[in-house]
Amino acid sequence: MEDIYEVDVDGDGISDGVVADLDGDGYIDTVGVDQDGDGYIDTVAMDTDGDGYVDTVMVDEDGDGVVDAIAMDTDGDGYVDTVGVDSDGDGVIDTVAVDTDGDGVIDVVAMDLDGDGDIDAVIADTDFDGEADTMIIEDDGFDDY
Repeated sequence: MEDIYEVDVDGDGISDGVVADLDGDGYIDTVGVDQDGDGYIDTVAMDTDGDGYVDTVMVDEDGDGVVDAIAMDTDGDGYVDTVGVDSDGDGVIDTVAVDTDGDGVIDVVAMDLDGDGDIDAVIADTDFDGEADTMIIEDDGFDDY
């Protein structure tokens, strides 16, 4: 059984967020916060694997109700290793950055430059020295190739 509670932190009668136990284990696993006071949840933090630590954060930066950025700890080490961003506001994540080796440094960035849903460019640090050494551009997004 899931439990969801609204929270009015400032006492104005408008919900400032929600806390929820979505898997029914008795522990809060999802928190949603209305950061700009407009009555809509802007940021959601979740413990998706039930270990008691937040591993996914989703943010609606422009208030349109669509996630603009997501950050995840996919390997459970307590550090963000995957970030996705909707840079053009169309509701589709178009840039993804990944720390593939768990050292806290982004190793691969993949981008959809022209918004068609296909990855157009990949930049990678394949030898993990902190410097990008591989770049693949399939389409620069300007249809001029």
